[in-house]
Amino acid sequence: MKRTHIITDPGTGEKRCTCFKRCGGCQLDMSYKEQLDWKQQKAERMLSRFCKVEPIIGMERPYNYRNKVQTVFRFDSRRQLISGVYQSRSGKLTATEDCMLEDKVCTKAVIEFKRLMRSFRIAPYDPVSGKGFVRHLLVRYSRSEKQLMVCVCAVSRDFPSGPAFSKELKKACPELESFVLNVNTKPLPLSLGDKNIVLFGRAYIDDIILGKRFRISPQSFYQVNSIQTERLYSEAIALAGLKETDVLIDAYCGTGTLGILSSDKVKTVIGTELNAAACKDAAQNIKLNGIDNYTVVNEDAGQFMRELADEKTHVDAVITDPPRAGCDRSFLDSLCVLRPSRVVYISCKIESLERDLRYLVKNGYKVRAIKPVDMFPHTVGIETVVLLEDKRG
Repeated sequence: MKRTHIITDPGTGEKRCTCFKRCGGCQLDMSYKEQLDWKQQKAERMLSRFCKVEPIIGMERPYNYRNKVQTVFRFDSRRQLISGVYQSRSGKLTATEDCMLEDKVCTKAVIEFKRLMRSFRIAPYDPVSGKGFVRHLLVRYSRSEKQLMVCVCAVSRDFPSGPAFSKELKKACPELESFVLNVNTKPLPLSLGDKNIVLFGRAYIDDIILGKRFRISPQSFYQVNSIQTERLYSEAIALAGLKETDVLIDAYCGTGTLGILSSDKVKTVIGTELNAAACKDAAQNIKLNGIDNYTVVNEDAGQFMRELADEKTHVDAVITDPPRAGCDRSFLDSLCVLRPSRVVYISCKIESLERDLRYLVKNGYKVRAIKPVDMFPHTVGIETVVLLEDKRG
């Protein structure tokens, strides 16, 4: 019998999770309006010195939005198979069978996979004894295409009863389009190895964002909130004020999402990304959408832009979506030398954004717009889009 941890207020429809303190996946145990108020106040406290902070863009229904779920399995003290998540602080397993953040299709896939593990007598990997097979499960779901990926990360390529297991999983989860075995011998928890073996279907699923198609593999970086991603990227592209004669740099381009979405508005897009696997995904996505004005360069963004500046290459706009640590000093220095007239900075950590904005303002840029977006309801995360313009005109 499934045990639920979710409590729903019959009057307001607001949800709470009784695992709040044990799990750590949620950090804000308050009403959604209070969450948005808290995030708005923090954004204003951190960023209002640069420019007026516009109202945060929230979700109409801030539940079950995560299209990516990672689950670990263990035997409890009674040798019962349990599944759940690592606690964010202690690293211990919190057993759960539902989550108000996860897409319900993903949650069902985890439950059915665990049921089949019992049925086929497949054991979770025990890092202490070195015995067992399954290290963790990665589940991804495309709402736009109704496609499910299940990637089992295991210690070897010898999947017990693989064909029969695949057949039963497809029967239980009709949305299943990709069932992949990832072989990983690394000790780092929740990491993936380089080797993928397709057990059923394809090695990827597809998703649609703002009319463009993107291919998602187990290792692909992809935003976990599809609904808010469209809002975030729409705001970023609108703020960039792109023109058909523009040369656009898509810095830290990842799998090319922003550059692809901007490509039909500009003359040329150049993406730069240090991760070779992400560049490969970006090239595939560019081809998938039939785009001929977007080139991806496998190089550090700061170094590449410095080379463009040395060659006196004219660039009209830069869109940058760096990791949580923000832009490194080399990148910011190169940006100030290259001197695009417009910079759109997308940040997932407001502290590093504040630091980088101070540097850019000190070096001749002016902040023109700040728009927070609630990409991660029930967490302290704040996604923010900022427009900067060169004060020298």
